[in-house]
This record gives sequence, C-alpha cells and structure tokens, in this order.
Amino acid sequence: MHDLILGTAGHIDHGKTSLVRALTGIDCDRLPEEKARGITIDIGFAHLTLGEYRLGIVDVPGHERFIKNMLAGATGIDMAMLVVSAKESIKPQTVEHLEILKLLGVKQGVIALTMADLVDETTTEVVELEVRELVQGTFLENAPIVPTSAMTGQGIETLKNALLQGAHQVTLKTEKPWFRLAIDRAFTVQGHGTVVTGSVTSGSCKVGDEVAWLPGSDLVRVRSLQNHDQAVEEIHRGMRAAINLAGVKLDEVHRGQELATPGYLVPSKVLTVRLYNLPAVDRPLKHRAPVRLHIGTSEILGSVSLLDCDQLAPGSWGLAQLFLEEPALSVYGQPFVIRSPSATTTLGGGQVLQSTPDKIRRRHFELLERVEKLWTSGTIQERAMCVAWFCGRQGVTEADLVRGAGLSPESAEQCIRQGLASGELTTLQNAQGKLITLHADAVKEIQTRVHSMLAELHAAHPLISTHDRQKVQSQLSYLGDDAFVQAAVEAMLQSKALVGDGKRIALAEHKPKLSANQRKLKEKMIESFLEARFQPPEVSSFAPQAAGNAAALADIIEVCLAEGYLVKVAEGIYLHSDNELTMRKSVAAALQNGAGVQVAGIRDILATTRKYAVPLCEYLDRIGITRRDGDLRYLATPQ
Repeated sequence: MHDLILGTAGHIDHGKTSLVRALTGIDCDRLPEEKARGITIDIGFAHLTLGEYRLGIVDVPGHERFIKNMLAGATGIDMAMLVVSAKESIKPQTVEHLEILKLLGVKQGVIALTMADLVDETTTEVVELEVRELVQGTFLENAPIVPTSAMTGQGIETLKNALLQGAHQVTLKTEKPWFRLAIDRAFTVQGHGTVVTGSVTSGSCKVGDEVAWLPGSDLVRVRSLQNHDQAVEEIHRGMRAAINLAGVKLDEVHRGQELATPGYLVPSKVLTVRLYNLPAVDRPLKHRAPVRLHIGTSEILGSVSLLDCDQLAPGSWGLAQLFLEEPALSVYGQPFVIRSPSATTTLGGGQVLQSTPDKIRRRHFELLERVEKLWTSGTIQERAMCVAWFCGRQGVTEADLVRGAGLSPESAEQCIRQGLASGELTTLQNAQGKLITLHADAVKEIQTRVHSMLAELHAAHPLISTHDRQKVQSQLSYLGDDAFVQAAVEAMLQSKALVGDGKRIALAEHKPKLSANQRKLKEKMIESFLEARFQPPEVSSFAPQAAGNAAALADIIEVCLAEGYLVKVAEGIYLHSDNELTMRKSVAAALQNGAGVQVAGIRDILATTRKYAVPLCEYLDRIGITRRDGDLRYLATPQ
C-alpha cells in the first residue's frame, strides 16, 4: 500500500466537506461552531482507500477569512481536488486556492463539479468550459472534470476512479529522507497526555523514537502513534499521523511547530528565496515590503529584501531574502506563500533556496550568481558543492546537504566523498581535534589572508627572512577557529608555498635583501654577541667593520632579533639568545636556596660588570625570574 495526502480546494459553500463525506462517510467538520454555522472554519481530516493507495484527506475551509487555515492544511499534499459548484461556477477563492496550489508545487489533481443535480446539462457544460479555461496552463490543465452530487451519489464512483488514476501519476521517491512533520493541531487525551497531528512530509518515525521539537531545542519521545484512529508502530511519508508525546504540556504546543529527525531542521529568521509575484496582483512588489509568510503550517510576519531589482513586477520571478519576526523552519526547495500583512490578498510565493543564510548585500553579483546556481545546477553534486561553498569556514556536514541541497542522507554522504576525492572539498582539524570538511575555496581564503599578511610584513621588513608564526596566526584570529588557521598554515608549509618550521615562517618566494657583505657582518655580530656572554658589545662598535653598510646596522640588529638570534634586554643592550637562556638558569640555580642577593651578587654570578648587571637585574625582574625587595633580589617562583 502507498500512502498519499489529498487536499481539497475551492470556494466556500461549494460542497467540499459534503463531497468528502460522500467519498468516505466521514464528516470533517469537527468543531461545534462549524456544525452550527454550516461552514468549515478549520482543517478537517478523513481517509479513503483506493486500490493500492491509502489517501489521507485534508479538507480545508473555503472562506477568505480562513485562508491561513487552508494554507496550513495544504502543507505536504500530493494531490489536490479542486471543487467548483456547478450552480455557482468560479468564485474568488476558487481562483485564489488554485494559485496557492500552484505556488505550493502540487503536480497532480482532479476537478469535481459539485451540485450537478441542481443544474441542467447545458449549465454543467458551460461551467466545465469556464473551469477548463481557468486551469489552462496549470497542473490541472488535463485533469478530469467529474460532475458529482453528494446528495444523490452522482459521479462519486467516477470521481474515485479519477482519484485512483491521479494517484498512479504521483511520483514516489525511493530514497529515505529524514523524518519531518509540521504540527497542524494539538489536543489532550485523558490518561495519555498531549497529542499532535500533521502530515508526514518526509521520512519515518517509530514508537519510542526521540525527535526534535522545533523551533526550540528540546528532544521529545514518541509515546504512541496513530494513523486515521488506528494505532500503528510506525508512520512514514504520505501519512496523516497523530503522535502522543511524552512530557509535553498542551499549552506549549501550537500550530507551526515541527517534529523532525534531530539535527535536520535549523530555525532561522532569514530565508533566501526564489520569489514570484502573481500576475493577478495589480501592483509591483517593492523592496522592503511587509508580508505575511506561510510556510509549513507557520504564519510569520516579515519583510522582503529584493536582491536583484528594486521592485518585482506582477508575473515576474526574482531573488530575495525574507527577514522574519519569528524563526521559520524550512529546507531547500520548500514552497511557500506570501500574503499581504492584513491577510486579505495572496501576493505570491516561491521556493526556499537557503534555509539558514547570512544576510546578502543587494546587487552583490558574485553571491547572487552562486545563489542562482543552487536552483540551476545541473547535478546534485554541483548543488551540494554550492551549499558547501556557502557553509564557508563553518564546514559542511551531511545534515547541511540534506537540509540545504534537498538530498537524502545517503546521497549527502556520497557527495561529500566525491567532493573530497575531486579536491573540491578538503578537511582541516579544529581546536577540539575534530576533522571538519570545508569547501576548498574556504581554505584558499584563509591561505590567501596568510599570504597577504606575510607579504605586508616582508614589504615592511625586507631584511627579515622569517616571521614569528604564532604572531602571524594570532592576527588572523578574526577568521574564526584558530586551529583552522594553524592547519591552513601547515598545509601551506607542506605544499612549499611557505618555508619555515613550527616557530617561524615566510613566503617561499621571499628573499631577504641582505647583500653578501651584510650577511657576513650579521654573522660576525652574532658570533661577537655569543662570545661576549654577559658583557655584550655596543652596536656602534661594529661601525668600522660595516664600512659602507654602517647605516644598515640597525636593520641587521632587527633581523637578528626577528630571527631569534638576539634578545633585547634594555635600550641598546642585547644578549645572544643562548646567553640569555644561560643567564636565566644560572641566576635561578644560585637563588634556589631562598636567599636574597644584591646587584653585586648577580654581577658575580654572571661574571659581568655593574654597567650591565643593573639592566640585566631589571630584565630578570621584568620577565619574572627574580623578585626585588629593597636592595635584594629573590627567586620569583620556585624552579
């Protein structure tokens, strides 16, 4: 058996509910006010088995004041039954409901002419012609038109056969997507607690499963399941379902919330969309226009940001972002409808392209081209890689591709494997040691920033051959995860784009501009500082050896400092780095017993003169080796 959802559509008092009762024997008007007033106010439900198909029927209200309920009921329908009174013919909500069905992407349906027993054959033929003209160019263009009467039973069997033939035309996906159900009703059952109902739009769910209850972050357990008042162990796509949730209070549940596989849906107050302005709308849709969004079973106020134009003419498509007052739940390709803020007019609709996007600057043509590729990409692999590109430095997961590219979990996994094999995707390790999959362009962006920063440093300090790696990486911390920057630098070292090691790096193409004489002088200076130990030479003492390079002495000292050969102790006083380390160890060892010493004591330990002993003592205080107390110095911390 195959499960499908059939939705009714049509103007008020055209007999939708009576026709469903004639087809199924079930009265969909469940509310007392509906029975008292004789009109459908909220959505109702019935079921019908035809051949190998079980149809869950959603009966929607036809009054213009209850379009929001009609839209909630139309979520997830596979087929539509457009109901038109043979007595009254086409009315405003006939047209509006048909437009909504088109916007929601319904592909199959039938047309029922009700009350055929109240008009003559000529009138029926005229109404059929009018209806056929109305549906021209829509998914109902070639749909059968069946005259019926709920009172006499005329055409009911013919209508059932037309529904069965229509069901055969519905394309059923063989892939197994994740579970999703938009809640359209909630109530309590004594002794059982809160029950929610909705149409299963994808995947399956079993008794005992934990599902995400959205847009919050709670996980709830499925206590029991029903399908058309029958207890079942599992529900799946195409079913109407009632779900008994454990530990959920009725006042916490409302229409518009959803149940889904954990990690699948992500609430967002921004959606990137393809947007269509209905031809029947008598004015263009303007940038920043306020709208009422209907998606799933939600109704959310927001505004439209047109990305590629200033206004969208009637009958035109455009790219837009919707900025919402409350978070919406959506996936790639999901249809939606927008209405006027006053809820009096259907303005248009379209499909979601990005369910969790960043804000896109208007007329940012590079980004808009990539957004368009989400819809126009020829293969699922191209679409998947486009989604990965938009994920940027956050990395892409299977859930991102399921939600953002409309793939099954299996297809998403395969696309990631294929992307890694082709080099379009790569992996980097984050700060927690986890491998994150990123689009290659995201890694290239980090590496481009590293390259640019080093290029600037080389230009500012042309004599310095390498730069401190940690300082370079720390200046790029604004890119996000520091571990990504470190991993990107490591990849550049491995690819020979950079040279260096764990401490210092440089661009491979950078060549310090020291002449042969300057390099010799640098080596002589380093050797002299090493031999001098704790009585280092003054920089000016090298002037005679520098000859014509005397002006470059300061630059050579900077090179020696940057490359780690020298350490600056005080203004004009430098130690060889090996000597500086020896000094730390010698002083710490001498003060290990806890006794304090004066400057003269430090002078004797280092075998230096008072000229250097004082700045060396101040340096040791500064770096935390010693602690001064009056004229004495003590070991600052136990070694």
